[in-house]
Amino acid sequence: MPISQTEIDDTMEMFSMLGPIRVRKMMGGLAIYAHDVTFAMYDPEQGYFLKSDEQTHEDYIDAGMHKFEFETKDGKVLTMNYFGMLEEFYDDTELRGAWARKALDVALRAAAKKKPKKKPKK
Repeated sequence: MPISQTEIDDTMEMFSMLGPIRVRKMMGGLAIYAHDVTFAMYDPEQGYFLKSDEQTHEDYIDAGMHKFEFETKDGKVLTMNYFGMLEEFYDDTELRGAWARKALDVALRAAAKKKPKKKPKK
């Protein structure tokens, strides 16, 4: 089932504490952006997932979150560095905001490590 405008609107509201939010449809769900970086994903069947890295993996695991998994066309199960939001995050704006900021920090660190794109030579 395609992502609805209501799901898009709800997503933007859910993370509005981070400032302007934008989304992009991706893999049947949404990539969620703040400050021009992807910090979260939404899967209509599994819910919201927050970006993680080496510095934060243990925090997510200790909190009881599970890693995002998906099955490829050939049946392999792959994971990504995103962890599922806990149920209490949906109703607790402060808690959700704290974890969303942690995910945004991960995304900003990753963006800072990337080399700037080279301008084409004329």
